[in-house]
Amino acid sequence: MAIAMLTSSFGVSAQTTLHVASAGSQNMVDYVRTYLAPKFEATHPGVTISVVGTGPGDAGSQKIYEKLAAQQQSHRAHWDIDVAVVHQKMGGEMVEKGLLSRYRSDIANGKLVSTQSARNALGVNVDGYVMPMFQSQTAIAYNSDMVPNPPKSYAQLVKWVHQHPKAFGYNGIKHGMSGVSFVTGWIYKYGSSAKKLSTKPYNPQLKNSWKEAFHKLKEFNQYVTFTPGNAGTLDMLNRGEIFMGPVWVDMFYSWKDAGKLPPSLKLDLIAPGMPGQPMYYVIPAKASHKKLAEEFINLATSPQVQANGIVKRFNWYPGIDAKYVKPELNRAVWNKLFKEITPEDLANYAKSFPLAAYMDDIKEGYESQVNN
Repeated sequence: MAIAMLTSSFGVSAQTTLHVASAGSQNMVDYVRTYLAPKFEATHPGVTISVVGTGPGDAGSQKIYEKLAAQQQSHRAHWDIDVAVVHQKMGGEMVEKGLLSRYRSDIANGKLVSTQSARNALGVNVDGYVMPMFQSQTAIAYNSDMVPNPPKSYAQLVKWVHQHPKAFGYNGIKHGMSGVSFVTGWIYKYGSSAKKLSTKPYNPQLKNSWKEAFHKLKEFNQYVTFTPGNAGTLDMLNRGEIFMGPVWVDMFYSWKDAGKLPPSLKLDLIAPGMPGQPMYYVIPAKASHKKLAEEFINLATSPQVQANGIVKRFNWYPGIDAKYVKPELNRAVWNKLFKEITPEDLANYAKSFPLAAYMDDIKEGYESQVNN
């Protein structure tokens, strides 16, 4: 959606209008519009929520960034976005450019968050400026009928694919982020640690130490099946064409709920870990209705809403600490999301994606040293 449409959507209303701009897929926009907005409006008479979607991926967050930057440069006293939902990378860039307000300590549910991603956005200190809406995560799906003892680490996986050629599948690095996540986890194991690659300053020479990691990956790829994308990996797992592969956790469970995957398919998060990423709730630095924006985000990050909206509806991991959400979930729902990958597993093995510059180095290295 063009930025011009953002402007035209924020018209004048007789009521107080809280303007929410959301990057991400349409289901995220619908979630704010049909679930969060009615809840908030019911407790705030005279307030209307106006929701605008800016599109999926980093491009959607980029549109919000450009909108706020333009208003900053025009020296407007009040900006016409009150709450934004943005990707992790753009959240950090917005903080660096002075586009966001620090607010987390001002809302009650701010103290329910301790995840590293609430403090660090790909090397940028965002502590206080963001509240995670949810945490997305990648993991290894496997057919437990065919793989009764799945690998617990990348090193064990390497041995497994040699024993079971073509039974592991992933979508490379160009056809979906589950494959990108797998390759990133490979570099965390055989190249540089997740901590180093997620921390500034960027060292352009570091990629020179990854040659052996890429060599190992090229050899590994001789024993795998390449899938056509995120959904393609799940399709091939469902049809029994592969027995194991990296997937997005929320997508995996949504397919299971829809009966598109057999009960034998399960998840494992292998050491030293694989990356995922949050979406952030942020408040622009000169939001017209900052107090209302804080109240809206406090509602959206409450244990009840995180349980019923985030976990039950979408199979996402909650943005706040899971221990606060557990009392709001029945045992079946909790076990579905946390039995195979426990909160402890997430604490140990859920990693951040690297700095954008390192991510570019990983992609370039894959193309030049693995795909050549």
